[in-house]
Amino acid sequence: MKFTTALLSVFLFLTTTASDNIYWGQIGHRTIGHIADGKLSKKARKQVKRVLGSETLAEVSTWMDEIRSDNAYRYANTWHYCTIPDGMTYETAPKQKGGDVIWAIEKIIKELKSGKLSAEQEAINLKFLVHLVGDIHQPLHVGNGTDRGGNDVKVKWFGTDTNLHSVWDSRMIDGKQFSYTELADWVNHPTKTQVKEWQSASVRDWAMESMSYRDQVYKAPESGRLSYRYSYDNFDLVKQRILQAGVRLAGVINEIYK
Repeated sequence: MKFTTALLSVFLFLTTTASDNIYWGQIGHRTIGHIADGKLSKKARKQVKRVLGSETLAEVSTWMDEIRSDNAYRYANTWHYCTIPDGMTYETAPKQKGGDVIWAIEKIIKELKSGKLSAEQEAINLKFLVHLVGDIHQPLHVGNGTDRGGNDVKVKWFGTDTNLHSVWDSRMIDGKQFSYTELADWVNHPTKTQVKEWQSASVRDWAMESMSYRDQVYKAPESGRLSYRYSYDNFDLVKQRILQAGVRLAGVINEIYK
């Protein structure tokens, strides 16, 4: 009996650990893709189907995380984030070797608009775009250069050891126990004015917005113990950034395939 219990404990530990690693931020990314799916123009929807086949924007939204272990895509490892220290702009900040999320999004959009990509590369670029538009709207993906986007800020989330980046990437969202379609239904109510304003902003504007939320993101108890209060104070911002990312992703894709 003791041996069986020990094996069960090990199994639960391994599956929980694996789940934490595999499902990093999936609900947020899929929600963004699902919102964008519903806001595509007829022409853009037709082109997306041509490129992705039966897959939706929601379904491909996590692909860029899933291929991290494939050395063929190692060149894109630095594309998930950018670093803009306090008091700087993207233009004055040190440049990231290998490119960053702003550089990558601008490059990918230009290449997709050119119409010169092979079918395979067009699909890769579109999958990259879906993921990266989500990443740049997560405030800690625009790092201050001191703590790896909050990864070095150790906290306890409802008593569990983690870091601030993880709290923003997934833990606040996962704590609501919504599927990505349920979360999309909850947040997807922009006004026409908001859609117009959000889609008129540039990629660099998106990054500066994320940067502007640093004081709020880092406002936490000295003990590092985060739970209901931190979620209550910040979840409206989580919802806003998810919605903005979905609306803007649709706007970009509509513009590419207009």
